[in-house]
Amino acid sequence: MSVVITCPRCGGPVRPPGLTDPDWQCDQCGSVPPWHVATHISPRVLELVAYRAKRAARPVPLWCPWPLLPGWTVTGVGWAGDDRDGVAATAVACSGPAPLAQGPADVVLIAEEPGVGLGTRFAGIPGLDPGPYLAEALETSAAHAKVKAAGRPTPLWAVAARDDRSAYVGEAKGLWLYAVSWPASAGYFLAEDIVLHDLTDWIPAELVYGAPSPYLHGPAG
Repeated sequence: MSVVITCPRCGGPVRPPGLTDPDWQCDQCGSVPPWHVATHISPRVLELVAYRAKRAARPVPLWCPWPLLPGWTVTGVGWAGDDRDGVAATAVACSGPAPLAQGPADVVLIAEEPGVGLGTRFAGIPGLDPGPYLAEALETSAAHAKVKAAGRPTPLWAVAARDDRSAYVGEAKGLWLYAVSWPASAGYFLAEDIVLHDLTDWIPAELVYGAPSPYLHGPAG
């Protein structure tokens, strides 16, 4: 499996561990769990990532809408972590027709341990965790959206994202769960009674795969 390795927090280059430092290093962010993005997507690639995520000391879900919405495909997968510390975050990208608008939409679903900073980067908010933004949302309103994750009703709250996207965050299986969509109107896909399936449990043979998503790469925000 071919991968591109970058910093989960800023998207910049990282250096592997050396004789004087046991951690992966980013010149901007310091010690980080390296962010791996598979250069293509296929059932075999998903199997390999799911295996890595499941064998971690604390298994990390690999969330995917299932069943997929009509016309949608799986377009990418990534994970943050290394062989020493295991997987700390995962992401699955999907693409399809934009709800309420013409043109394509892209959604990235992220599961991560606290302190990774991958979800906040994709959501376009500062910091490593969404705690302050989630606390503000909890004070002002009930959940903005609900999904079913691993069979359990899971509330999500909108967090302050950039104008080109929408971002929702909650908690599932004891880890942060982010749903980040481009364009911003694509966030309405969450109104479709979305069911999130953990691909570390099993991978549906009927999944449809599409061209690689551009949103798993690139700079911060």
